[in-house]
Amino acid sequence: MTEPQLAGWSGIDGRGWADLETIRIRLEAGADPNSGVYAFGGYEGKPLLFAAEWGTPETVAELARRVEDVDAEFDDRTALWTAVFARRPDNARALVAAGADPWRPMMAGWSPGRLALAGSTPGLFPIPAGYPGLTPDEAATVAEARRLITALENVDDYMGVACVADLTAAEAARRLEARPADDTAIETVLTDPWADPDAHLGIVGITDVPGGCVVTQPWGYVPSTPEVTLPLSEGTVCYSLFANPKSGDQGLVSRDGSIEDSDTHPGGGDAGGHLTADEILTEYLYQGEAVAYSCAMAGLRLPDARAVVGLPDLWLRLPERDR
Repeated sequence: MTEPQLAGWSGIDGRGWADLETIRIRLEAGADPNSGVYAFGGYEGKPLLFAAEWGTPETVAELARRVEDVDAEFDDRTALWTAVFARRPDNARALVAAGADPWRPMMAGWSPGRLALAGSTPGLFPIPAGYPGLTPDEAATVAEARRLITALENVDDYMGVACVADLTAAEAARRLEARPADDTAIETVLTDPWADPDAHLGIVGITDVPGGCVVTQPWGYVPSTPEVTLPLSEGTVCYSLFANPKSGDQGLVSRDGSIEDSDTHPGGGDAGGHLTADEILTEYLYQGEAVAYSCAMAGLRLPDARAVVGLPDLWLRLPERDR
């Protein structure tokens, strides 16, 4: 397929899917309502799915009345599932009005209707008679996500964080071969963390929390590096991230002393059919909540944000290593 044949939807970004006039002009000029959007290295992306996420009820309705199948799937999901996951209830209602099925099975058992039960609009669709809804475990996961996100709502957007399951702060300090930082160094770094960047990168905070411990560095990335995460993850798991306002949230998952996944995007809302049912639910619940996501994945139940943005239980100085 050549580029001129694909020009029907080229150049439309997220905001473009909300422009009803643009969508109508493209359709009248011959753009295929069923396909032709560039995605994942090809032009098989379905316009209706992009409108479901980025558009308006009006653009969704315009495309929905022209497609061959309002429930056609792309990337393991329908347009209605996309609207629910993206938290666009008005778009979801427009799709149902066009004939989309909220209870169509997909995504490890998460139909659009079932996924909506876990979100902020659980009454979005009428529940079929006899439908069981969320399991008790799923309902508990939803409740904990809401509690944890609220507890961490004042977290800053520049820091390194490591969330370690089933490990005390004392044991973490031992594994890191760290020693307590002296008061003068802490006073200096808290006053001006950029006064001596090389020296200050060697200082981290550590705090016991229900389920494990949290290692933080409000001014740097070191808690998300292998030199910290690998020893901490021996016999357990460590979800770490560097929240960088310039390049986004960069995650690292270490398990039992090895890197399991790198360059992740915690809280990025990336769900797909390759994930388990529990993973899909977690991705849905913690969109845009990188620190809460990392805590939840490590099984940490922070009562408040102190372990992340407050004074830690211990200030530690790490051994001198290349950073």
